[in-house]
Amino acid sequence: MTHSGAFGRRSLIAGAAAVVSGIVLSGGPAAAEDRARGGSGRVPKVKHEMRGMWVATVVNIDFPSKAGLTADQQRAELIAQLDVAVARRLNAVVLQVRPTADAFWPSSYEPWSEYLTGVQGQDPGWDPLGTAVEEAHKRGLELHGWFNPYRIAMHADPSRLVADHPARLHPEWVVPYGGKLYYNPGLPEVREFVQKAMLDAVHRYDLDAVHFDDYFYPYPVAGQSFDDNDAYARHGAGFPDKAAWRRDNTDQLILGMAKGIKETRKGVKFGISPFGVWRNKATDPALGSDTQAGVQTYDDLYADTRKWVRENWIDYIAPQLYWNIGLAVADYAKLIPWWADVAAGTGTDLYIGEAVYKVGLAGQPAAWQDPAELSKHLTLAAGRPEVKGHIFYSAKFMKSDPLGAVSKLVADHYS
Repeated sequence: MTHSGAFGRRSLIAGAAAVVSGIVLSGGPAAAEDRARGGSGRVPKVKHEMRGMWVATVVNIDFPSKAGLTADQQRAELIAQLDVAVARRLNAVVLQVRPTADAFWPSSYEPWSEYLTGVQGQDPGWDPLGTAVEEAHKRGLELHGWFNPYRIAMHADPSRLVADHPARLHPEWVVPYGGKLYYNPGLPEVREFVQKAMLDAVHRYDLDAVHFDDYFYPYPVAGQSFDDNDAYARHGAGFPDKAAWRRDNTDQLILGMAKGIKETRKGVKFGISPFGVWRNKATDPALGSDTQAGVQTYDDLYADTRKWVRENWIDYIAPQLYWNIGLAVADYAKLIPWWADVAAGTGTDLYIGEAVYKVGLAGQPAAWQDPAELSKHLTLAAGRPEVKGHIFYSAKFMKSDPLGAVSKLVADHYS
């Protein structure tokens, strides 16, 4: 289960005391001290432990709670999300701002997201990303912009896209697959376009990071094939097979974004939150993890996430380790040391993606019915110095605090 599907992702606090849903927020002097030094009022970037929270917007998972709210209602909901992050003693929010080849800002390239007004391309009457950056920084929070590179729509009907959508203007860029629409990663012109569309936000806003999740080539759908044969025929010369060519396409996206971010705005980080298994040991005895996962990022999503870390192409990686300690096919306790060893000595920071949404969820293993499971994760990870923090999926569960698990991990680790 991945954190951009329907369900399948030491806070420096500035400002006055407040209460959100019964959670007490305490004030702090960090921003005032920065201003006294002649600074901008910004709290310095996170230098030590990452304590992050994903805010998903696709199909209105976390924000807005539903499409069609007024601008004031949407703004109030967004600020409430940031206040929850402060209340939980977090220091970063990862906000999904381009869920489906659309935008949560007045983009020069793509339409306003339908998840704001209910109508793709309709101006919501405010700037969600601009507000998020400003209000996060007021609270001493980093704001990471979360972008999906290739997903166009959660349906397969191009006619439902706004008339001037780039995918309608360039139907040759589009691949329908698994009931959804995707841009074809094998086309150089697609990679160039999506990079420009995402870098537009970096140019306009003081983002602390650009963030991708686990969607590169789409997850496999039984009985279907992703039709990129024509692109492979045109661009695949010199590769041993289509899989190697696809991995190179993804590599080119990552390298291009890394370069573009650095050229666009100094100091903006680039982070990726992949599916938690790169390859199983049975597939790659020398390098794979001791897992039996049904999906392997390298083989199924054509994303060589291990290489990106080892070669320091990205600033941080936050694998989605959405499994409990002791799970036979993907044991959290085995994946932590595997990822720590991958990150060791690379200069790429390692954060761990945590599945708050699984706590107390019916049908999950018994471990997820234990309020202490998440706290145990942080205790275990603390034993590896390569682990620099955690990001929690997702905002609605950080607020609702299933089984009191969030309160426990905050009390145990973030007090």
